[in-house]
Amino acid sequence: MLVLACYAGWALAVFWLATVSLWLAVPAAAWFIAQHSSLCHEAIHGHPFRDSRLNALLVFPALALVVPYDRFRDSHLAHHRDSNLTDPYDDPESNYLAEHDWAALPLWLKAVLRLNNTLAGRLLIGPVVGQVFWVGSDFRAARAGDRRVAEGWLRHLPAMALVLAVVAVSPMPVWAYLAGAYLGLSLLKIRTFLEHQAHDKVRGRTVVIEDRGPLALLFLNNNLHVVHHMHPRVPWYRLPKLYGANPERYLGVNDGYRYRSYAEVFARYLFRPKDPVPHPILRRETSGPVAEAVHPVGPLVTHDGALEAR
Repeated sequence: MLVLACYAGWALAVFWLATVSLWLAVPAAAWFIAQHSSLCHEAIHGHPFRDSRLNALLVFPALALVVPYDRFRDSHLAHHRDSNLTDPYDDPESNYLAEHDWAALPLWLKAVLRLNNTLAGRLLIGPVVGQVFWVGSDFRAARAGDRRVAEGWLRHLPAMALVLAVVAVSPMPVWAYLAGAYLGLSLLKIRTFLEHQAHDKVRGRTVVIEDRGPLALLFLNNNLHVVHHMHPRVPWYRLPKLYGANPERYLGVNDGYRYRSYAEVFARYLFRPKDPVPHPILRRETSGPVAEAVHPVGPLVTHDGALEAR
């Protein structure tokens, strides 16, 4: 039902609301683009079908245009190897850099990444910063002979072309849809902004945001992120019940890494950085790839309870 509602809402924004007001249509399209990304996340984790091919087909249209499903899948499942969470090299979704790589950056890029570590910066420039580093990393991997990476991007082309073809025959101008796609990716940055923190214990790296408002629906309860990491195969609509039955258990696991709502997150971090860019704990001096990998590689996933066991 949610998948159907998402596509219906997207179509209404692009085909009907665009004839009424682009000022309304663009943010509406952005909302459903972000919702579709959350549904892609569910499909990656095996919902609603047991057959992964059916799940991939269900979210085939690349509404966000620039996020290949196969690359998102591989990188996100690698991210679920919880022992590597926040590691600048081994966690594909880490927003930290190793000290060695940070020191080697030019001053202008350091300024950009510092801005990107505030919530306002993440909303404003986060999508382009993440995309540039991700595409660059994948391009280097493909050039080095990683066929899986290259094939993931090639398979993305029909999914992107389908969406652009539909938009091209709709009343919404392509430039307006591109603005909506960017805004949709910005909305997702609210969720990913502080999902994980640097912590000396693995179990203390994953957040709980006790929000039950519209953003919780948009993110499909991934604000209860430690619950998701402990039970990655549990569907989104069961996460609140799991958390509500025993919040002390989960807050004990993540060492109290909690916020009451997204309003609290905005109040604290809109113009203030949550963390430094260089990882404050993992200070490996060996050189490696500089990456603020938004989504991107290797299908590894924890089992239920793995995080708690650690």
